Amino acid sequence: MKVIGVSLGTCIHVAGLLNFLKLCEAEGYSSSFLGSAVSPERLIEAIKKERPDLVAISYRLDPSVAERLFEEVKKRLEKNNISDVRFVFGGTAPVAEIAKKSGLFECVFDGTQSIDEIRAYLKGESVKRTEEKFPQDLVSRIEKSYPYPILRHHFGLPSLKETVKGARKIARAQVLDVLSLGPDQNAQESFFRPDEMKPGQDGAGGVPLRKPGDLRQIHKATRCANHPLLRCYSGTRDLVKWAKMLKETINIAWGAVPLCWYSLLDGRSTRPLEEAIRENQKAIRWYASQEIPVEVNESHQWSLRDAHDSLAVAMAFLAAYNAKNLGVRYYVSQYMFNTPPGTSPVMDLGKMLAKIELIESLHDENFTTFRQVRAGLASFLPDLNIAKGQLAASGLLSLALKPHILHVVGYCEAHHIVTPVELIESCKIIHGMIHISLQDFPDLLNDKRIQKRKKELIIEANVLLDALGKGKSEPLCNPEVLTQAIEQGLLDAPHLKNNPHAKGRVITRMIEGKCCAVDGSTGKVISEKERIELLKEKKK
Repeated sequence: MKVIGVSLGTCIHVAGLLNFLKLCEAEGYSSSFLGSAVSPERLIEAIKKERPDLVAISYRLDPSVAERLFEEVKKRLEKNNISDVRFVFGGTAPVAEIAKKSGLFECVFDGTQSIDEIRAYLKGESVKRTEEKFPQDLVSRIEKSYPYPILRHHFGLPSLKETVKGARKIARAQVLDVLSLGPDQNAQESFFRPDEMKPGQDGAGGVPLRKPGDLRQIHKATRCANHPLLRCYSGTRDLVKWAKMLKETINIAWGAVPLCWYSLLDGRSTRPLEEAIRENQKAIRWYASQEIPVEVNESHQWSLRDAHDSLAVAMAFLAAYNAKNLGVRYYVSQYMFNTPPGTSPVMDLGKMLAKIELIESLHDENFTTFRQVRAGLASFLPDLNIAKGQLAASGLLSLALKPHILHVVGYCEAHHIVTPVELIESCKIIHGMIHISLQDFPDLLNDKRIQKRKKELIIEANVLLDALGKGKSEPLCNPEVLTQAIEQGLLDAPHLKNNPHAKGRVITRMIEGKCCAVDGSTGKVISEKERIELLKEKKK
């Protein structure tokens, strides 16, 4: 099989065409490149001389000019009685639309097709998009993709119909591997207690799921294109019932359960704190029993409430420790950047490395973690163009951690709920960043300031973990111990002030890009040892 390639008219752009010819050669074609800015007349002369089986034409300039060029090529083919040659086109999307309408080309590529699709065309095959081709479990999906991280994005509109429609559109766009469903608060708290729902709050915070069939509809809508995995936020009570339903309806990719939250502590349910911790642990254990990976979204819940960095690091370890103790085999560890807002890139990476070192010290043949990174929504500005830059910048910083999963946050979400179009655009922004940055990028982690901050936080986090661990068997997994630690202020955050279920007395400040606990009377930064000593003095 012989193929010749040309960039037509006055177009001098040939990079895409040359890449296509390389793919042709890899599939056994002999190829010939005629050059750039080739006129229709010269193209026809080359076809008459070389008698190719396939002609690849590229054009990336004005669509109206392309239309005239295609017509001229057709006329010259007819005049020269050439009818046994196949034509394929590659160019920009607007020109590709003209190419499709021209009737000249048997196949048109506009840059959105995958390498597999192009190779399949050259082999005379169709690309079969089945669940067998796209792994339907998290571990296999990661293994097939890594070091390129799989992309996750959350989605849930106030209408079930629009959510189903949007989920189908997102799947067809093939921009992510995991679609994470966000139910409304009524569903999260009262799905299994419909009499307790507040009708006026339907659709608040996500999609109004009301029966298992709603989840099945969304799952069915995404069984196309690259067959993305699905997951869903856990309920804020009845977590085991939620977990069982999510496995049966959407084959949940992994469960996400907090340790201390979705309780009276944050007001997202009426569960007393100790009861909530016990139920959350039961849900984690159930996921583990089903060999479903688990994420314990605990650490960033504290940082979202302006907790100091050493406490966030300690809670990251404590969450992973609980997961391992409860039987989890594969653990998804989320690292939320830009939280609290004002955290500098250097201090962010130092904090994340401290978390990673403590968490991954738990690795053994029965416990493996996957790194999931994301931007902190609270740091985004409502100006959508600026937010796009923030999304890309945060993604680039987080890529330093060599993540397995990149949780994309829609650039518009500081302004409004993400639509399918904006979700797809956000994922493409991240794909663009990854393509440029994944290979041969400078190692940011060697910065001495980053390493210094990591070591500081590991020391400080261990002081807090030691304080939690005195006097009890397996204290880090003991709901009573954890509840008392919050009530006494060992675990504390400024946003918990005046919360009857917590101390709420710690004061934190952003100092040189890091979130520090400070003495309320002097404003001086205090260590964990000093903070704990102050708690003891006030208790007396």
